[in-house]
Amino acid sequence: MHKTLRRLPSLDFLRGFEAAGRRLSFTLAAEELFVTQSALSRQVKALEDALGVPLFERRHRALALTAAGAALHRRVSETLRDLAAAADEVQSPRRDPGLTVSTTVSFAALWLIPRLSSFRAESPGADVYVSAEDRVVDLARGNVDVAVRYLADASAYAGAVHLFGERLVPVASPALVERGPPLSRPADLARHILLAYDDAAGLVPWLHWSSWLAANGAPELKPAGTVRFSHYDQVIQAAVAGQGVALGRLPLIARLVERGDLVTPFGKRYDSPRGYYAVTAPHAVARPEVRAFVAWLRREAETVAKPAKRGKAR
Repeated sequence: MHKTLRRLPSLDFLRGFEAAGRRLSFTLAAEELFVTQSALSRQVKALEDALGVPLFERRHRALALTAAGAALHRRVSETLRDLAAAADEVQSPRRDPGLTVSTTVSFAALWLIPRLSSFRAESPGADVYVSAEDRVVDLARGNVDVAVRYLADASAYAGAVHLFGERLVPVASPALVERGPPLSRPADLARHILLAYDDAAGLVPWLHWSSWLAANGAPELKPAGTVRFSHYDQVIQAAVAGQGVALGRLPLIARLVERGDLVTPFGKRYDSPRGYYAVTAPHAVARPEVRAFVAWLRREAETVAKPAKRGKAR
């Protein structure tokens, strides 16, 4: 390997530095890259140590690039764009006409895909490709037309369309509520298995049972057991199967509650600090099928923006 390449900083460090320099905020950059603020701050510090020069001026509640940082940021931004363009060039050509939608696995599985047939009925000529993965894609690259992202309101992009917020309530199958131990107040969870999303890195603390329990007066509660899953839609599948009690994310699971597949045994809730936003890629803003899809998303979101009615055990 050429000695210059051996000295090249980690690509993750450079991506973190580019995002922090563009957003001028470690917090917003960390949210964009789905890492913790402390992890991103450590990456930038490691890059500064490796280069032997400060890249940011860390002010009270503010962040600014130094002269060296600004110069490096321009070069890093250009290089990352060139790398993305090179990757695009070697990929197979995109289908045309077509509409590519990027979103999280849970949003795709629980909310988007069950409703997608109604968009196809409205726009039968538009092919749709759903790309579901829990990372943020670069809309400037040209592979994605619309992204539905889970963002804090303060970090929403200019022009993003707010679809709805999120409310967390315990949910269980009707059979578990009818035949299992009592489940009418938070304290009753001590006799149940809790189904949990595995977030070892602490990226989404508001989705943890500990946050819900603390917000609802039972911070010390110990459940009968816990089963963890790597994807949130797996948590809900297990709840529907009667394997335990899950934290339901409304309105993601609104249809399951409305159909009676899941019930909300008590009204205690916890509001997430985030919401869902539709973001259109710059290259796709003028395309009729893209505009039709975003308008459809907005209409569908309006039908579920209010919390779903409390289901009743059968």
